[in-house]
Amino acid sequence: MNRIYAIAAVALVALGGYFAWSGTQTQTQTPGASFGAVSAQAAADIDTSGVLEMTLGNPDAPVTVIEYASFTCPHCRDFHAGSFKQLKSDYIDTDKINFVYREVYFDRYGLWAGMIARCGGPERYFGFTDLLYSTQSEWARAGDPPDVAQALKRLGRQGGLSEEEVTACLSDGEKAQAMVALYQKNAAADGVNSTPSFIINGKLHANMPYSEFSSLIDAELAN
Repeated sequence: MNRIYAIAAVALVALGGYFAWSGTQTQTQTPGASFGAVSAQAAADIDTSGVLEMTLGNPDAPVTVIEYASFTCPHCRDFHAGSFKQLKSDYIDTDKINFVYREVYFDRYGLWAGMIARCGGPERYFGFTDLLYSTQSEWARAGDPPDVAQALKRLGRQGGLSEEEVTACLSDGEKAQAMVALYQKNAAADGVNSTPSFIINGKLHANMPYSEFSSLIDAELAN
């Protein structure tokens, strides 16, 4: 549990209350000190009911695969550029598995990216996920926090969101706090401390070649 709180603290302290968007030069309301409280209190004390579980495939499938990933993780980007496409074709689109994607926040930029991804709702979430990973090297290395924030806002607009929608999503401190609290709770329960990590029918696995991944899934489907 301490490991998970430490990871969350890194993300939240790094966030530093920054939500001042260049261009309009408007200082929006930020989580401030309340963010820091997430790493000092039980995640169960924060209402996370508004943070939806993002899923693909068949919710009634006999195999559930949960991916824990960070939008700023290069290995996660590589997984989504390669193995995930095969996983989707072989198992998700064929309704053989229930796939769950859970965000990990190692840093402020990953948290901001998660807020952008969720801004369009469940219907557009995985489209934004694809966009964030395919452009990771651009927005994640755009420069200082204001530059990264502007890069993410541009991606939001590219994905069909208005300027007002993007700014409102990135300024929602209560939602951000709930997202981090749910991440802490889930990652602690599943023993996750690196990305990408996978839970296949309750069993934790590290990143692996797709051949091993599919063998594990096939074994569960055969049970």
